[in-house]
Amino acid sequence: MFKKFFSKKKKETLDNGLQKTKEGVWGKISKAIAGKSKVDDEVLDNLEEAFITSDVGTDTTIEIIKRLEERVARDKYVGSQELRRLLVEEVSDMLAKPEDESLKEDFEITKGDDPYVILVVGVNGVGKTTTIGKLAYQYKAAGNKVVLGAADTFRAAAIEQLTIWGERVGVPVIKQKMGSDPAAVAFDTLQSAKAQKADVVIIDTAGRLHNKVGLMNELTKIKKVMQRVVPGAPQEVLLVLDGSMGQNAFEQARQFVAATEVNALAITKLDGTPKGGVVIGISDQFKIPVKYIGLGEGMEDLQIFHADEFVRSLFGDAI
Repeated sequence: MFKKFFSKKKKETLDNGLQKTKEGVWGKISKAIAGKSKVDDEVLDNLEEAFITSDVGTDTTIEIIKRLEERVARDKYVGSQELRRLLVEEVSDMLAKPEDESLKEDFEITKGDDPYVILVVGVNGVGKTTTIGKLAYQYKAAGNKVVLGAADTFRAAAIEQLTIWGERVGVPVIKQKMGSDPAAVAFDTLQSAKAQKADVVIIDTAGRLHNKVGLMNELTKIKKVMQRVVPGAPQEVLLVLDGSMGQNAFEQARQFVAATEVNALAITKLDGTPKGGVVIGISDQFKIPVKYIGLGEGMEDLQIFHADEFVRSLFGDAI
């Protein structure tokens, strides 16, 4: 049995946000199994095509089909009505899970002497700054004192956008002028956060990939400087990806994973896109847990990601 995490309201937000993905994936899968009384080789071939064309990704699709083949062989007879249950079980099992489950419930954290530090990375345009603002709102709403750091000093607009979000949410933003050393901003942010006895610090970084070596060096410097103030920081290196980009999100993930030690993912803009299957592929291929998903414009539409709930929402009522 899967553990239930969500309130009715959150479940509705998840279901509504994934509606287009669900319609797209299951439209193809329903067609693949139409008229079939059991899951045979033809059904599996059709399922493979359905998953690949739904942005799940080739390698992950092959693994899903392999798992289904093994289950069908072991269970001897599997009707199409049972396919939903098998998919929920197998796909959920494939998704990377966070090592620290204590940080998964309703934006609560284990509070200590030092703040919990989130370093946010990702290209411009994926909803990075918006995600930071919503994270700040959610963590604050959960009773945490939050401080933001504007370490994307490459663009004046990035500093301005983060400042606006800070004012909107009601949390302080530590910043310097455009062109300042990002590591210096990160250092100042953590010093200020410690002085204010903050619980959570969220630091923005420059969203560019034109020079992977430069990006790697910059992020390494930022982390090294932060650890002078908070040993072990950042506890979370969060890569923000745009779920509506489908396979292009895979390439962004590949480049950032090569450039820094990403240990958490936020996948935004899942509402209104049929490409939500990319969540499954990225989590499986990079073995990095998806921690947050964006399901709408509202502050509360950024949710903590629960693999079981996500998969059940995607496959649960389709067949």
